[in-house]
Amino acid sequence: MTTSYVAVDLETTGIGTKTEKITEIGMVKVVDGTVVDTYHTMVNPYRPIPERVVELTGITDDMVKDAPGIEEVLPAVVEFCEGFPLLGHQIIFDFGFLTQATVNAKIKFQKEGIDTLKLCRYLMPGEEKKNLGAACAYFGITPETAHRALSDAMSAHLLYGKLMEKFGESRSDLFEAKPLVFKAKKERPATKRQKQHLQDLLKYHRIVTTIHIDKMSGNEISRMIDKIIFTHGRIPETARSSRDSYAAEPDRSVT
Repeated sequence: MTTSYVAVDLETTGIGTKTEKITEIGMVKVVDGTVVDTYHTMVNPYRPIPERVVELTGITDDMVKDAPGIEEVLPAVVEFCEGFPLLGHQIIFDFGFLTQATVNAKIKFQKEGIDTLKLCRYLMPGEEKKNLGAACAYFGITPETAHRALSDAMSAHLLYGKLMEKFGESRSDLFEAKPLVFKAKKERPATKRQKQHLQDLLKYHRIVTTIHIDKMSGNEISRMIDKIIFTHGRIPETARSSRDSYAAEPDRSVT
């Protein structure tokens, strides 16, 4: 059975590695069942955090505005995990976001892992809820703070310990780390022409945004341009000749 690992939990702006960003990383390093180290950082997603996510996690734009970007903390994250399998509740979610980030940064990140959600589905009664909060409550674990990265990583570690204590001898095969597989393609960098096109659209349609264009990939800019054109339309040819003569319109916002 696997007794040494790094328990990982991420908070993000939403679901989907291609469209969403990491806002918080929490990790707990465990050696032979004992916590030996922890890692925590907020991460600037360089975009507004949706209100529904703020309500769920309590993480606000002010909390991440001065935080480092993922590209700045990624080397430390990879180093912290070096030599250990990963553990988490629905670990493929967290692994997927880290894989996308490492692929973009051209950093090798191949891991084995253990999913406490899968363990709960195998070992808990069928009528019981299997999300992290419910599973912890079932086994008498009281998290410090729900939906925050370091606390949830610690909860996953404690939950794994309870599951191993109760079922390890009879189902030791379930407690072995397995290769984690998540396919990710490197996002292409944005071109100067793409950035200018987006800036022109924002200016012409009087759209106010707090997204950092310089931090966006080419894929992200393409998606945002398509969204603006679908919603507000293209810039008329008659207006293209003078970027400073765009007719005044009510300000709009886009995220």
